[in-house]
Amino acid sequence: MAAVLETITVPRASALPSSSLAPVAGYSFSGPRSSVRFSQFSGLKIQPIRSSVSTSSCSKIIPRGGRVVCEAQNTAVEVAAVSDKTWKTLVVESAVPVLVEFWAPWCGPCRMIHPVIDELAKEYVGKLTCLKLNTDESPSIATEFGIRSIPTVMIFKNGEKKDAIIGAVPKSTLTTSIEKFL
Repeated sequence: MAAVLETITVPRASALPSSSLAPVAGYSFSGPRSSVRFSQFSGLKIQPIRSSVSTSSCSKIIPRGGRVVCEAQNTAVEVAAVSDKTWKTLVVESAVPVLVEFWAPWCGPCRMIHPVIDELAKEYVGKLTCLKLNTDESPSIATEFGIRSIPTVMIFKNGEKKDAIIGAVPKSTLTTSIEKFL
């Protein structure tokens, strides 16, 4: 059974202490509505609205004292995908070293290493190109380079394979390998 979360309003009441404005979520199971209090939450904050609220003659609107805001963090860089068609231009003919992550969508360790590859792409912008190759979609390249386990990370320089790291390894292991070829 799935619950549908709804938006909430928090009334502004100067007499109430700010600690009494705990987050509340409403949910519905095709029946009567009720609410539940969240005891712990992170990534959300109550932000006061400074604009005035207009009322119409048809309905009475209670002014909102705040809204729940989820702040996005700029922590990931989108790592481009490479395929059979783009392999030559993006990897072989690249002027800078290239890190290629061989992965598949069903691979758990591959999902674990994705954020590490994203961080490396952000850190080495301009010095290293980071790409990902889905072995299910481009099996010929995976076969050409003898990929038998995923994730496998390979570093190419001047179109030649220089190093291969197999498995979901720590960032420090990848950094050490990258530094050898910069």
